[in-house]
Amino acid sequence: MKKTSNAFAVPYLLWIGLFVIAPLVLLLYKSFFDIQGNLTLANYATFFGSWTYLRMSLNSIFYAGIITLVTLIISYPAAYLLTKLKHKQLLLMLVILPTWVNLLLKAYAFMGIFGQQGGINAFLTFVGIGPKQILFTDFSFIFVASYIEIPFMLLPIFNALDDIDDNLINASRDLGASDSQTFTKVIFPLSLNGVRSGVQSVFIPSLSLFMLTRLIGGNRVITLGTAIEQHFLTTQNWGMGSTIGVILIMAMLATMWLTKERRK
Repeated sequence: MKKTSNAFAVPYLLWIGLFVIAPLVLLLYKSFFDIQGNLTLANYATFFGSWTYLRMSLNSIFYAGIITLVTLIISYPAAYLLTKLKHKQLLLMLVILPTWVNLLLKAYAFMGIFGQQGGINAFLTFVGIGPKQILFTDFSFIFVASYIEIPFMLLPIFNALDDIDDNLINASRDLGASDSQTFTKVIFPLSLNGVRSGVQSVFIPSLSLFMLTRLIGGNRVITLGTAIEQHFLTTQNWGMGSTIGVILIMAMLATMWLTKERRK
């Protein structure tokens, strides 16, 4: 039986080795070479010594933080409401359904909605306000990114809330706690694991967004993901692109460590 179990593990180990470990090792290896192919630490010196890259890092953290906060504010009440409804699984599937649509298609759809001839500006013109510049703004970027990330925040929070034993809530009320006290002392603390998972699922991908910054933000929003794309596809400086990638991975690992559950 043990040999059979080990045999079943082989495909997973191959997958992890070829598509996770090997790319990470290659990324780390390439980060120590400059554009001429010389072994050097100059890429890291350039990154930490350049205000441009540090500003990109701060921008990435800032926008990822806003996107995470917006999705959390929307997703937690929505997930809590879903757990109280009769057909909660069906409604949850409808929330998750947009994730089945290709990201590029959703981006182009919002480009049409927010464009000068789009539905939003058509409505603003109809009510007499007139067309406004909505596309290629910080607002449009945060709005679209938050819309795309909401299911990834909502699902773990919903699962955490749905797993809470109703007897604990009833016991809290029997002991005289108000609805607000029950929520702050019982429901929210027991759902924190879902919140942590949601924050990880949203904040980490948001750090490296690059396609939305170009299509929706119009390159007005510059992040580390944008810099990586430019170095690999435009300047052909794979060493610098790999260096930024390594630093971004370290930031993601730090995020996972900061948001992990602390056992007392």
